[in-house]
Amino acid sequence: MTNPPAPVRRQEQEPADDQILELAPDLYRLQLPISMPGLGHVNCYALEDDRGLALVDPGLPGEASWKVLAERLGQLGARVEHVHTVVVTHSHPDHFGGVHQLRDESGANLLTHADFRSAFGNNDPGGSASQLADVVEEPLADAEPSVDEAIEAFREGMRRSTPWGGVREPPPIEEMRAWSEGGLGPRAFRVPRPDRTVEDADEVVLGRRTWLAVHTPGHTHDHLCLYDPADGLFLSGDHVLPTITPHIGGVSELEDPLAMFMDSLDRMEEFAAVSLVLPAHGHPFTDLAGRADDIRRHHGERLDVIREAGSELGRATVDAFMQRLFKERSWGYMAASETYAHLEHLRLTGNADRTDAGGSSSYLVA
Repeated sequence: MTNPPAPVRRQEQEPADDQILELAPDLYRLQLPISMPGLGHVNCYALEDDRGLALVDPGLPGEASWKVLAERLGQLGARVEHVHTVVVTHSHPDHFGGVHQLRDESGANLLTHADFRSAFGNNDPGGSASQLADVVEEPLADAEPSVDEAIEAFREGMRRSTPWGGVREPPPIEEMRAWSEGGLGPRAFRVPRPDRTVEDADEVVLGRRTWLAVHTPGHTHDHLCLYDPADGLFLSGDHVLPTITPHIGGVSELEDPLAMFMDSLDRMEEFAAVSLVLPAHGHPFTDLAGRADDIRRHHGERLDVIREAGSELGRATVDAFMQRLFKERSWGYMAASETYAHLEHLRLTGNADRTDAGGSSSYLVA
């Protein structure tokens, strides 16, 4: 019996490279290490100007990423204190995690889209205690808790029933404890508040370039890309990646995240003049509209798989559809969440019916 072929490692899974790439005048790529499902690094882009540096997506919180970021800046002949602005493309910790330490060391300002906030709620400490953002923020608004107390509060906030039944498991305690190292303490679990926010089509001057803000909801509600029309550069964050498709989760502030993502992919046709795409994971690439079409086609095929499975399964749970949509090695919360997003899209477009009973959802797909 022959063994099945090993899964192909995608660009986004590659470990962080220690090389600095100058991709355009005054624009550099620094790779920071992360260890998350399907990901081995995050691309942090440094944009140089007369004031110093702006950084885009400064990686995870914690000492390991911070140490590498300082080393990479040193390779550029710069220091952390030279960073005057941080741009965060969206509200995931591998993108905003380094903000607190950068603010401590350099006083850098944070720029995000106007919708930037926790994917599980808002950043207002006075909000509902049932929201994850408030679980993170509320204990910090009064007496500063210990790291262990903050970790437990965060884990309890995540360990809750999903909309389709079951429970989401938080990251391992060891991983979360590592996020708090380097003097961050409980702040590691706080979503930073931006100093400046932008809306779609606003202009942003960074690194001697004038960028246009491009709001691309789908992967998250607050996802922000930046486009430099002068040189055709496009900072795509996680919206369009070179060899994997961004996660589209059903737990979202968006009613139909898949529809919003498809619409955001359609918008890439507007940027035919783009000459180089700079993603948050993987390597730079050139065909933005073509890659967006590939990703859109992928989700269309997933909807077809769900329709075919529905004709065989009849009314079935999210987990049952997930097992048709994903290989067994991928089964779990993220796969179930993406399956739920696709099923909800079919329901909202009149192509599926949902029944809720006993804390679990089941779907009959037309």
